[in-house]
Amino acid sequence: MEPGPPAPTSPNDPDDRDDARVEEIMREGPVGAWALAGVSTFVVMAIYLLFYLLAYLPRGQVQ
Repeated sequence: MEPGPPAPTSPNDPDDRDDARVEEIMREGPVGAWALAGVSTFVVMAIYLLFYLLAYLPRGQVQ
């Protein structure tokens, strides 16, 4: 016996609500990924700047 097509779902079906929520989240885009990339870039640039100001410049000119 072969399975037939899936039964129609009602608007109150939890799977339909979950699908709608997933679609809503995906429409908003990868906001968290962009935020993480921005914070990571800032941290790396801050470490580089601190190294330059606190370790490289105080050594003075190399002769």
